[in-house]
Amino acid sequence: MRKYKRIVVKIGTKVIASKDRTLDASRVSDIASQVSAIMNKGIEVIIVTSGAIGAGLSLLNMKKRPSDLASLQATAAIGQNHLMQLYSEYFKKEGYRVGQILLTQEDFNDRKRYLNIKHTINTLLRHKAVPIINENDTVATEEIKCGDNDRLSGLVADLCGADILIMLSDVDGLLDADGRVIRHVREISPDILKLGGKSQCDLGTGGMATKIEAAKTVAKAGIECIIANGKEKAVLTRIVLEAEDIGTSFESGKEKHIARKRWIAYSSKSKGSIIVDDGAREALRKKNKSLLASGITALVGDFAAGDVVVIVDKEGMEFAKGVVSYSSVEIAKIKGLKTGQFKSVLGYDGRDEVIHKDNLVVL
Repeated sequence: MRKYKRIVVKIGTKVIASKDRTLDASRVSDIASQVSAIMNKGIEVIIVTSGAIGAGLSLLNMKKRPSDLASLQATAAIGQNHLMQLYSEYFKKEGYRVGQILLTQEDFNDRKRYLNIKHTINTLLRHKAVPIINENDTVATEEIKCGDNDRLSGLVADLCGADILIMLSDVDGLLDADGRVIRHVREISPDILKLGGKSQCDLGTGGMATKIEAAKTVAKAGIECIIANGKEKAVLTRIVLEAEDIGTSFESGKEKHIARKRWIAYSSKSKGSIIVDDGAREALRKKNKSLLASGITALVGDFAAGDVVVIVDKEGMEFAKGVVSYSSVEIAKIKGLKTGQFKSVLGYDGRDEVIHKDNLVVL
């Protein structure tokens, strides 16, 4: 038995959908049974589940996934209720309660909200409840797109300090060029990324490429990842309790960023970009320096102090992210200037650093 204390399980739509597109209650029941068996061993489990839109499609007798945002949101609203009813019913039979958490990217962009999610999950686990997390598709806009819950599961695994992320799909794992399952991936190289390809279906929105990206994200947090077929018999208990090699496992990374810098690099989305000269690029990449106004040549976007932005070199390559000390309006005034010149253009003495090195991550 692997020595896991906390695991995150991501369940794809196809894992819990029947051939006729309706939710398969027997599959939800089976997952609840497996997760309960794992929890009975003292292991905490967090579920990130897809399926709200798929459930809504079947309940509304819709033949295909709608393309307009309002219809997607309405479909998700109807489907999410049904999805949670099933999870609640089957976990209750196993003696466990569930707690629903619906998230959008904005919850991760704001550091306080990000930490509140963590506190909520930890409290649910202390009460022996199963946190069941989904994208809040009823209000999300940009977030309803390919890969949302794959990425979400990686962010949740990092946020809650999981030991492993298990991603259940309708495939046996990552396949090589000959169609054989790759059992173990030590490093996510460009060749591995190419094997992910691109895929999308009208029930779910993910593909192998987004799962590999999620594995890459959690590796930076020192978290193992496994991609496996969710319809394989007792797949979760065999992986967690019996230590079977099922699907494709991805090693956790050797180099681990501190939690705040992982939030900057992977959890938050940038509100704009800052373009820097070659001198600033070298200072940030090789000398672990802060970003000063003198090295800034231009900026893109409208952002406030405290927002996360990407840093771009003159060739257009994004090479770092960081939390800015100034707004875009202020940076437009001080770019290219020395610190001693700030007061003459801003009217006050500001901070020396536009982005302090403690709030900056080289990607």
